[in-house]
Amino acid sequence: MTGVDIRAALRAQQIEVPSWAYGNSGTRFKVFAQPGVPRTPEEKIADAAQVHAFTGIAPIVSLHIPWDRVDDYAKLASYAAERGVRLGAINANVFQDDDYRLGSVTNPDPRIRRKALDHLLECVDIMDATGSRDLKLWFSDGTNYPGQDDIRARQDRLAEALRVTYDRLGPDQRILLEYKLFEPAFYTTDVPDWGTAYAHCLRLGEKAQVVIDTGHHAPGTNIEFIVAFLLREGRLGAFDFNSRFYADDDLMVGAADPFQLFRIMHEIVRADALRPESGINFMLDQCHNIEPKIPAQIRSVLNVQEATAKALLVDAEALAAAQAAGDVLGANGVLMDAFNTDVRPLLREVREEMGLDPDPMTAYARSGYAEKIVAERVGGQQAGWGA
Repeated sequence: MTGVDIRAALRAQQIEVPSWAYGNSGTRFKVFAQPGVPRTPEEKIADAAQVHAFTGIAPIVSLHIPWDRVDDYAKLASYAAERGVRLGAINANVFQDDDYRLGSVTNPDPRIRRKALDHLLECVDIMDATGSRDLKLWFSDGTNYPGQDDIRARQDRLAEALRVTYDRLGPDQRILLEYKLFEPAFYTTDVPDWGTAYAHCLRLGEKAQVVIDTGHHAPGTNIEFIVAFLLREGRLGAFDFNSRFYADDDLMVGAADPFQLFRIMHEIVRADALRPESGINFMLDQCHNIEPKIPAQIRSVLNVQEATAKALLVDAEALAAAQAAGDVLGANGVLMDAFNTDVRPLLREVREEMGLDPDPMTAYARSGYAEKIVAERVGGQQAGWGA
């Protein structure tokens, strides 16, 4: 890839930010409040617009229902457009209601299953109003003890709910099915891994795709293999980018293992799947518990951008030649040369070409926006979740 092509790819890159990243969050022990945190979906979108304004590659905001419930979703979409961003995936929430103690769509109680399904269908209605393409589904459903419920029956219930939801989709809408190894269910999780998610998506049809959350795997899992496999099958719909040291830590992407992020983006570049037209939703899914929200999102976008730039620098011809020759060290060296390249000067130049400040973090700090929202957002109920 030429230097011109690399710059063009970096300018065209799009990363989706989550509305909930701007609210208060914490651990299961404590949620930490910060001054200036949004109180409404509109204020979340305004903060997300700042991330795009300083990075130039974060034009999409993902919503979470009911956290972002409003009376008029078309009006909310217009509000976003006026601030230079657009609404993206709609994330369903079937894990924060007392009724879901034993599961949502897999619950043995048909009344509760119906309640959960109705919420999924409500989310598709919201997609119609916002113009969103993707319905992102993560289920906390599972069991804590052997014998608690029928494992196979729970899969049947899940499949039934997914089918009804899938059939409600419009022609240009998709289901993105996420998986998670464990937590909050500890004995069985109903969608524990990419294979389970992939199997359900295959049965549903082409409008069902798998979501890879980078923190949702067993230690030592080769995530880039999963990326490569799903790309080959045409079933990789989205990422939830974050970092983990131990489990589902939801730390800033690239913080724990930037080399892993590079390896993932290398598979994306190799498959020519970086382009927005590829249909892959590159989304952040993080909880900024102790760091300020907007700078953390900016830094996260930059981390993905840096890993992407390094992946674009891989000498594909030299790598293929070394692989064909069985040159193990040579092939590895090609990848390591790209990873060890300092791409920050290149990215500064790309931002200047885009009419942006070359240093987004410093530019945001200098803008005065943080001080402005602290002064203005006094009173009301800050967005977040309780613990």
